[in-house]
Amino acid sequence: MNNNCDIITRINHKYSGMSKGHKRIASYIMEHYDQAAFMTAARLGEELQVSESTVVRFAAGIGYEGYPSMQAALASWVKSKLNTVGQVGARYGRSTQSEVLSSVLQSDMENIRCTMEELDTAAFQTAVDIILEARNIYIVGIRSCAPLAEFLSFYLNMIRGNIVQLKTTSLSEVFEQMLRIGKEDAIIGISFPRYSMRTLKAMEFANDRNARVITITDSVHSPMNLYSSCNLLARSNMVSIVDSLAAPLSLINALVVALCLKRPDTVKESLESLEGAWNNYQVYVNDEINFIDEDTILTMPSIEGSRRKPDASLTEKQKG
Repeated sequence: MNNNCDIITRINHKYSGMSKGHKRIASYIMEHYDQAAFMTAARLGEELQVSESTVVRFAAGIGYEGYPSMQAALASWVKSKLNTVGQVGARYGRSTQSEVLSSVLQSDMENIRCTMEELDTAAFQTAVDIILEARNIYIVGIRSCAPLAEFLSFYLNMIRGNIVQLKTTSLSEVFEQMLRIGKEDAIIGISFPRYSMRTLKAMEFANDRNARVITITDSVHSPMNLYSSCNLLARSNMVSIVDSLAAPLSLINALVVALCLKRPDTVKESLESLEGAWNNYQVYVNDEINFIDEDTILTMPSIEGSRRKPDASLTEKQKG
């Protein structure tokens, strides 16, 4: 591995071969890098209930001369991330609103175009088959990927049921929700830079129990591919501090459409059942606009008009 790689890249590269203690340190640094950057080796070991010597060996294991050099590298990486806002300002500071809009949309279009050209169609078809055949499907997406996981869960539930979206703020809760995952099940992990260690651990947990693992990520070099048997790659290059999720969302849309075409009768039945429930329980009556009856609007008197015009049924005396 290139010694010029940043600390997060080094951790991702070495993670699969680490001991349990070293994996615990790696997970903490990935999840709490802003705090770890200011911890001594002794303090970090105390926080994770490992020895100081274990922390020092971890630093050496990912290619640093010692803990101080690793800590300096982590601090430099954190600083570069905090400077992202300044970089965005330098790039767009003198741009007009229309130029910013055009630049961001062009970038999203480019990400989608590259995804179309680079996507492995065989892997895509394998993912469709895995999703249809699995007993239960677990879906995990953390931080900015959470909306993608929510979107995919919503539509997969219409297509086939037995969908479990892992919603959590701690690693222990992930394992609790996946306790019964097995070889007849599958998990879909969604993660883009900066990669989520919790998502990676969930995929490792599923892989250890012989479940089928699908990943939706950005690159063949993504650590999410370590435990995945089916990799769906979508570009997510950023033009600002905001993750570009246009291509990943388009990929998920394509996945949903392909699944619908495989099970059209099931989807139709699900939609008809939902429509019946919506009508029976008046789901859309009060909280959402479904449609507008133009004829009703045209014949409905306005409030002002009703105030100005007397009721035709009133007598002349009543009008006076």
